[in-house]
Amino acid sequence: MKYLLSFLLLIGYNSLAQTQETEYETKQNIHYYSDSINQSDAYISERCVLDVYYPENTAGYPTVVWFHGGGLTGGNKHIDEALRQQGVAVVAVNYRLYPKVKAPIYIEDAAAAVAWVFDNINSLGGDSTQIFASGHSAGGYLASMIGLDKRWLEPHSIDANQIAGLIPFSGHTITHFTVRKERGIPGTQPIVDDLAPLYHVRADAPPLTLITGDRELELLGRYEENAYLMRMMKVVGHPDTKLYELDGYGHGMTEPAYPLLLKEIRRIATDTTALE
Repeated sequence: MKYLLSFLLLIGYNSLAQTQETEYETKQNIHYYSDSINQSDAYISERCVLDVYYPENTAGYPTVVWFHGGGLTGGNKHIDEALRQQGVAVVAVNYRLYPKVKAPIYIEDAAAAVAWVFDNINSLGGDSTQIFASGHSAGGYLASMIGLDKRWLEPHSIDANQIAGLIPFSGHTITHFTVRKERGIPGTQPIVDDLAPLYHVRADAPPLTLITGDRELELLGRYEENAYLMRMMKVVGHPDTKLYELDGYGHGMTEPAYPLLLKEIRRIATDTTALE
């Protein structure tokens, strides 16, 4: 479905009034693997770190774990201004990259980072029942993989269904093109195997909000594969899958997508609270 710019401006950033006076703290470069693992590998120690931006003296806030893009070959953690002072915590994650590592290492890193948030966000005042996974492009792929395929969080004694919501931006839902490159598969040959979010369609998954750019401006097939995931989730009976197509925006569609991310976090958090 297409949403015009006027609609996006209407929903805006929609900050909660009380968050305007809230002070925020940032903790940087926290290792999300254990000391023994960090000491065993210099690249893990360098890359497997995260930043936490959170409201101080506030209890029970939601948290979004944000995975950067870069094709699984580049990029660094960052917290966009659009997500600051919005009444939510943001955990920005670095993970290991190809060609220094190959699949599924970066998926394992994403799961370890999310596990760290589950284990630690309550001590910072957050609510571990309100953890959302998101990210752009490769980061959206990682968020979808650890949320739909339960095997990545299982070693950390976490059920992927404990994630409050999955909100990937322009992520692959087929097997990622870097994974295909590792295997010598052409970028124009779509693959859906166990490293594709589409392979793990299931009715009991967390709420899923898919956001892409305009189908005519996006990367090759990116809207269509997200539309297919949306359709198959509905076919299996998933009760809360949405797809937003941002009219007029290409793959770099984060600016108009951030308000939708915040809107969905608030919607899902409110729905969950109402059920308690």
